[in-house]
Amino acid sequence: MDAPFCVALCLLFAAPRFYAAEKKNILFLVADDMKPELGSYDDPLYPVYPHIRSPNLDKLAAKSLVLRRAYVQQAVCSPSRASLLTGRRPDTTHVYDLTTYFRTVGGNFTTIPQYFKEHNYKSVGMGKIFHPGQAAGNNDPISWSVPYYLADNSHWHRFGQRHSWFPITQPMQNRNPLEDDQILAQAVKTLKELAPAAKSGEQPFFLAVGFHKPHLPLLAPEEFFDLYPLENISLPKNDYAPVGMPDIAWSNYLELRNYDDIAQLNASGQINTTLPNETVKNLRRAYYACVSYIDSLIGQVLKELENLGLADNTIISFFGDHGWHLGDHGEWCKNTNFESATRAPLMLHIPGQTTQGITSDALTEFVDIFPTLVEAAGFPRLDLCPEGLSTQATLCSEGQSFLPLINDPAGSNWKKTAFSQFLRGGPRQEIMGYSMRTDRYRYTEWVRFKGDPDYVPDWSVSRGVELYDHTIDPEENINLASRSSYKNVVDQLSKELRAGWRSALPTDVTVPPTAAISSFSTTSPTTDSGAMELRYSAFAAIFCYCFSKFLSIFGC
Repeated sequence: MDAPFCVALCLLFAAPRFYAAEKKNILFLVADDMKPELGSYDDPLYPVYPHIRSPNLDKLAAKSLVLRRAYVQQAVCSPSRASLLTGRRPDTTHVYDLTTYFRTVGGNFTTIPQYFKEHNYKSVGMGKIFHPGQAAGNNDPISWSVPYYLADNSHWHRFGQRHSWFPITQPMQNRNPLEDDQILAQAVKTLKELAPAAKSGEQPFFLAVGFHKPHLPLLAPEEFFDLYPLENISLPKNDYAPVGMPDIAWSNYLELRNYDDIAQLNASGQINTTLPNETVKNLRRAYYACVSYIDSLIGQVLKELENLGLADNTIISFFGDHGWHLGDHGEWCKNTNFESATRAPLMLHIPGQTTQGITSDALTEFVDIFPTLVEAAGFPRLDLCPEGLSTQATLCSEGQSFLPLINDPAGSNWKKTAFSQFLRGGPRQEIMGYSMRTDRYRYTEWVRFKGDPDYVPDWSVSRGVELYDHTIDPEENINLASRSSYKNVVDQLSKELRAGWRSALPTDVTVPPTAAISSFSTTSPTTDSGAMELRYSAFAAIFCYCFSKFLSIFGC
């Protein structure tokens, strides 16, 4: 028996499971406050004025599954991110503000980066993935394999308090690099460090890169402002509140009014008031500039992925954490249940599966991202969270994998409703706006909400109802809820809204029995498939070593 034969015999034993354990890397790209005004989303129903220049995201979209009607579960940073990163809806995470930590008030839920970390991925995060500070226990340390990276933004934070928007010159950048430029440099550096182990099959990576723009203040290098001459910037066509809108639906965009330059205008933020035309155009121009700036940074990350030879084995997801009002309805920022705030860009590239580019108008939700990435990476599907016990389950999902939309973009057997919500009021006076988007309608009810410890709506106490018919009113300018001709529609949609998201699931979705809760809550890295593969690989290596020693006795 010669040495080559012995080696071949050893590899024959070890290789099948080694290659079975090889997984695709995941590049998880996030932009803050980015609405779906991108070249790849431009269409007559949702026109972009002017046409956004986003060549890198458009290039990614051309080889991705693009979800053109994807909706966040709450249109503000921390609640949206806590929801999508845990796969749970806000009434499960119990996160409705910018300070509450889901592990404190909701449950010890497994997050997306934590899941992959526990399945033998190297999980690395930087920028804004979770909402920073106490809202996520300082970026949820348990989710990452290495210390989390935060850029130094002290200079631009002080500068930004005075300016809601500003074109940054090159000398200014040389003295104080912009926060997102620092994140780009860290992302490129990290990719180079992760590449050897990923390419050898030793360890795949989950790399989360969260850019801060186009969040306020709207600061970007001046060359991106130059892409959009001010004279070409249009004003919103509907700078008025929807006719018949209940007052509770309105947000007074205090976030924007707190900046010194906007505060000097003495804007009240009240219903049917707006900012001066020049201010509106400058803000819209600055927002577009920030989108193009982030597009350029994402392009450089994707280019580095290609240069390192990682592109063919890396899943890429991209999304904005919610939409943003740009003066439509006289509104600014987020914090509403309108289409402009709840709809956000979402796309997924899977090598070999989406390369030809796929566009879907099926209704999707951001709670669908977690189960989708798990399935795309080759792991078993996440179970649907047991009804009434979701806060007790460590690992489950309140969304669905949208991978079926790759082969069936129309979603013939897919959910027909997307749910969002937004909390108004203070202690003991809380009002929750529960909103649903169907193919044709947006329907919202504002009702009394019982918070801690119940976290349930009181449907008997209403503060307003909204109905918008997107076939005739895609801008949501007229509330039809009180019109007699729509009474039957309102009655039906009210029943569906109150029945909730579980009742809107496709008929082929199965809910695990309640008795299975123990299997959810005891999931740990020591029993998952990634750890099993790791242990098997270690066993195979030890076996090969011992086997070779044994054969050496016989001169092999």
